[in-house]
Amino acid sequence: MGTVVTTNQPQTLYVSVRRDELRALKQEREELQDKVTFLTSLLQQAKQNAMGFEAQARIA
Repeated sequence: MGTVVTTNQPQTLYVSVRRDELRALKQEREELQDKVTFLTSLLQQAKQNAMGFEAQARIA
């Protein structure tokens, strides 16, 4: 038989964040979301362009 291991109760961690820190984090999150949106649109455009080149290559 294996060793019996007792587990401790999970502990709650409380963290305090100042308002200015929270505001800065929210701003950074918004900027990152904008970057993700922009990069996603670039990726979609690149995929569409690649499909267009494939179609042209087949025609030629």
